[in-house]
Amino acid sequence: MIPTPEGLTPEGHHILVIVVIAIFLIIFEPIPLPAIAFIVLILEVIFNIASPNEAAKSFFSDAVFFIMGSLMLAVAIVSQGLDKRLAFGIIRLTGNKTWKIVFGFVGISALLSSFIGEHTVTAMMLPVGLTLLRFTNADPKQLKRLTPLLLFSIAYGSAMGSIGTPSGGGRNVIMLDYWREFGIANITYLKWMSYAYPMLLIEIPLATAILWFTFRPKHKFMDTAIRKLKLEVAKSGRMTGREISAIFIFILVFLGWVFLSPIIGLGVVALIGVVLYLTFGLIHWDDLNRNTNWGVILLFGAAISMGLQMKDTGAALWIAENAIAQLEKITPNIELLRWFISVFLTGILTNLLSNAATVAVIGPIVLNMGGDPIIIGFSTAIASAFAYLTVVASPTCMIIHSSGLVRSKDYMRAGWKMFLMSATVLFFMSKIW
Repeated sequence: MIPTPEGLTPEGHHILVIVVIAIFLIIFEPIPLPAIAFIVLILEVIFNIASPNEAAKSFFSDAVFFIMGSLMLAVAIVSQGLDKRLAFGIIRLTGNKTWKIVFGFVGISALLSSFIGEHTVTAMMLPVGLTLLRFTNADPKQLKRLTPLLLFSIAYGSAMGSIGTPSGGGRNVIMLDYWREFGIANITYLKWMSYAYPMLLIEIPLATAILWFTFRPKHKFMDTAIRKLKLEVAKSGRMTGREISAIFIFILVFLGWVFLSPIIGLGVVALIGVVLYLTFGLIHWDDLNRNTNWGVILLFGAAISMGLQMKDTGAALWIAENAIAQLEKITPNIELLRWFISVFLTGILTNLLSNAATVAVIGPIVLNMGGDPIIIGFSTAIASAFAYLTVVASPTCMIIHSSGLVRSKDYMRAGWKMFLMSATVLFFMSKIW
């Protein structure tokens, strides 16, 4: 009912109304997430922003199939129960010193989440961390500093690692989709890695140092836990054929993302992997159907649809121009303004919304601000991984909180340091690399 602002089309005005509605519903979640996705689709048609077929087409794309395939792959991998072997592998690399184990947790979580998604890695690594804690001391009160140190090394390592490749998170694929849809560029899997991975490798030791000096545990060595873990793994026996097959199929999927995705798309490659897991009996459809979060998939589709409609109606350009015009009153440095909007606005929103929803809303805006759309796009996608500040900031934070062993105030203790470190590294990487 508010009059359409000057310079904005009625359709652009209407899509902004939908975006505001969606943001409020996602933050407060008075209704289930799938219902929010359906509301977006319904309102796009009712407000004459798109025809039913156009809305449906924007709802499902290769990016959405990629998210669906990745979630299913995650279910298939977790079902093989490789967590104790993974823990033992980390310990063999790091030794018994606690700071080295923390470094190993951050590094391994980051590297794994580059390829199979942050929430999956956190779900896989959490039992690993809890096993080590349980073997160190059965009384949680004796592990007040060690517990948050290990659990945050998993959560923050996984969040950081998600920037490494397109398969690290849905927001990466959303940005790739925007670049392609807007005719800016067609960035390949390896090209993304060449841009993002150097930053990730720099962040790993810095994050380890931040967490170590924030929580500083009494236990400087973890000999007892390591001895018990060795016994547990020895009882499991050698790696089974099913476990080897699961790892082999995932390697094939990764190679497909690298070499075939420019031809057939990331989503189709992920779905091929799902078909292989089903064909070889490594997972049953009932398990996939029960454990795949269909609501997240629908919400991804709605987020991408809103972003495309913001671009097509001119709403994204209108917001970008007005934001820069207002901030120019503070500083005339237009390049600094673009970077500030893309990084800090994204970083703040990603601690309130899902990172995919943040990139879906902010992406079209920052890509219309001028400057180099590749650098701006990467900065935005990477900043959406700075979800360190609250329990609800990301699935990684929620998963470790579900253990009941970390407090809400622990997030802010380490989170603001992680946020500033990541933003600083991103600033220099965007200038130099």
